[in-house]
Amino acid sequence: MKILTRMEIKRKALWFPKKKILIIADLHLGYEEALNEQGIMIPRQMFKQIKKELQDLLKLNPKIIIINGDLKHEFGQISRQEWSEATGILDLLLKKCKVILIKGNHDTILGQIAKKKNLDIVDFYCFDDICVLHGHKVLLDKKIYDSKILVIGHQHPAISIREGIKSEKYKCFLVGKWKRKNLVVMPSFFTIFEGSDIRNEKLMSPYLDERKIGSFEIFILGENNKIYRFGKLKHIK
Repeated sequence: MKILTRMEIKRKALWFPKKKILIIADLHLGYEEALNEQGIMIPRQMFKQIKKELQDLLKLNPKIIIINGDLKHEFGQISRQEWSEATGILDLLLKKCKVILIKGNHDTILGQIAKKKNLDIVDFYCFDDICVLHGHKVLLDKKIYDSKILVIGHQHPAISIREGIKSEKYKCFLVGKWKRKNLVVMPSFFTIFEGSDIRNEKLMSPYLDERKIGSFEIFILGENNKIYRFGKLKHIK
């Protein structure tokens, strides 16, 4: 589904067909191991699921893939699962195209993995009039200031839809405004949880304001990767 100018939603990614640029955000590799250490025993299936989705997206033949923050989950260490899975995902992508790593708030020690793959970690990446940044803090840079569209992650947006007594949560994209710029908020790419319900949970990104979030358009990711345009948040019951 096309949103704004020149960009399309493809599964949980943003696709720029003319530039052949693909953006994904918030993979949080290693999350299952972190849960296991807390005594929450879940099967480790996320890596296989993410790898399969990426293999499908690579059929678009991107020239550049931007990982918009939080490739890994742990803050202060690199777990064995993170090292194995992060290097595995990067190897998969680097065989096909150039990879841009944007630093997220969980990427405090990502440098060791990036160095092994001869990759730099950047705070943001701009092309044309679009700037991609993780969204956990407001960055002051002329390139960002001069851009017309910002693309962020970090928030892991989702929304609960109720039908009768049944309620189900779905990942979603948000499209709205930050100051005078168009703002696109991407859902998380990881598969264990849908994300944070934007109507009932705290907004984590400083680019989002509770007083203005109702004016954002919602694009819901339904079953079989179908995208549904639901209109503005304030109109959704």
